[in-house]
Amino acid sequence: MNEVLTIEQAEYSGGYTLVLLFSNGEKREFDFASLLDKGVCRKLRDMDYFKNFKIDGFSVDWNNEIGFAPEFLYENSAALGNQ
Repeated sequence: MNEVLTIEQAEYSGGYTLVLLFSNGEKREFDFASLLDKGVCRKLRDMDYFKNFKIDGFSVDWNNEIGFAPEFLYENSAALGNQ
């Protein structure tokens, strides 16, 4: 049985990028820039809003309005190795 993938930690790393620590122990970097012109994600263009994310016990969340499945973030992020 596959373990459910969640995000344990996230930190802002510049621009529209977050470094994410997944429940499988991997650290990966996700750049949200390509999503900023799509629907509700336009709100993320506001840098103050973007930096005001929370970990909701499952993934990254912005004000209970914007969230992404951990699997999507994992599959579309760059591995950083074990740091």
